[in-house]
Amino acid sequence: MIGLIQRVKHASVEVDGNCVGNINQGLLLLLGVEKHDSQEQIEKLAKKVMNYRIFSDKDGKMNLSLLDVGGELLVVSQFTLVAQTNKGNRPGFSDGAPPEKGKRIYEDFLSHVNAHYQDCESGVFGADMQISLVNDGPVTFYFKV
Repeated sequence: MIGLIQRVKHASVEVDGNCVGNINQGLLLLLGVEKHDSQEQIEKLAKKVMNYRIFSDKDGKMNLSLLDVGGELLVVSQFTLVAQTNKGNRPGFSDGAPPEKGKRIYEDFLSHVNAHYQDCESGVFGADMQISLVNDGPVTFYFKV
């Protein structure tokens, strides 16, 4: 499982011109599901994302988590994160989960976050989405669990 988080002032995702997810201060998580991912990866990545200290404390140091600042979370499926890009000029996707499994793991991730941390906004799995954001910093981190 691969997660790319961006600290944002606000972010939204649209499908067919309709806003399906919208947050203010918080994190945009682009989530890539690999073929061997399971509940273990869901739990590890959710814990990491929710507790990663990338928000500024009163001294201006990155020392606070999403939970500490009461920030919001927007999760968007991003199949291209699992691409192999080390050879040639075309990405390979053999490590990616098949669509049925990818959707199940994505939905299980959303359910886990909603049940154990806080409600989150999300995109639509497999849809052509347009994402708007104001990256705060910019601050961006990549996780592979």
